Amino acid sequence: MTKAAKYLSLVLGCAVVLVPLAAILLTSLRTSTEMAGASPLAAPDDWFNLHNYVVAFTDGHMLRALWNTSFILVLSVTGTVLIGSMTAYAVDRFQFRFKRLVLGLFLIASLVPSVTTQVATYQIVNGLGAVDTRWAPILLYLGTDIVSIYIFLQFVRSIPVALDEAARLDGARSFTIYWRIILPLLRPAVATVVIIKGVAIYNDFYIPFLYLPDDSLGTISTSLFRFKGPYGAHWEVISAGAALVIIPSLVVFLALQRFVYNGLSAGAVK
Repeated sequence: MTKAAKYLSLVLGCAVVLVPLAAILLTSLRTSTEMAGASPLAAPDDWFNLHNYVVAFTDGHMLRALWNTSFILVLSVTGTVLIGSMTAYAVDRFQFRFKRLVLGLFLIASLVPSVTTQVATYQIVNGLGAVDTRWAPILLYLGTDIVSIYIFLQFVRSIPVALDEAARLDGARSFTIYWRIILPLLRPAVATVVIIKGVAIYNDFYIPFLYLPDDSLGTISTSLFRFKGPYGAHWEVISAGAALVIIPSLVVFLALQRFVYNGLSAGAVK
């Protein structure tokens, strides 16, 4: 009975995830005529009907949105890795006053709901003149990722301090130790942060929608919002646009999921 309940829960969990994806895929392959009175899971007449994808790609300006997303994602993820790993190295290796207070503030910052600080955050970003530029989401993604610091911190604590001491005997300074010894040993943590942060940025809608009102600066996620007007009733085109957004992140996650699980489990053990 327990074994059956376990498998039943797994089947239900898979269904919750896969049924909406299947509905989007099947809907994206239908024509407007087939959509009339059809079930969301009804099979299309033509499994190779790519007309909706062409319309979604062109009218949604997906190529331009992909460039904007890639620019924001690469700079944000690179900055997150550098800032997070440097912070973790400094917190673990250096002794300074109020060290415990700094760690406590990091924890408090991760517990504060982001929605409660949106007004102040917007005023700061606007004061910097970054609103309606690609730098607004980059600054926000760099400054709000406390989780990556804790991931790197767990791995830095597992690296023997003797390596630092041996490097210092050879005349290496702190930055050299970080760059040539610590950072290469943090590759599992880097892979974990890159995947988690990358997927989060790729799928984020709120920050690009709020800080990038210009359509020419739209990202992959906000490009779907363009279909609310002329394609408000054409669910087949909207589904095709959603599939174009989902497929890349889904493929990357499935290909690299073992790095996520291994990195998180290794960090938890360490």
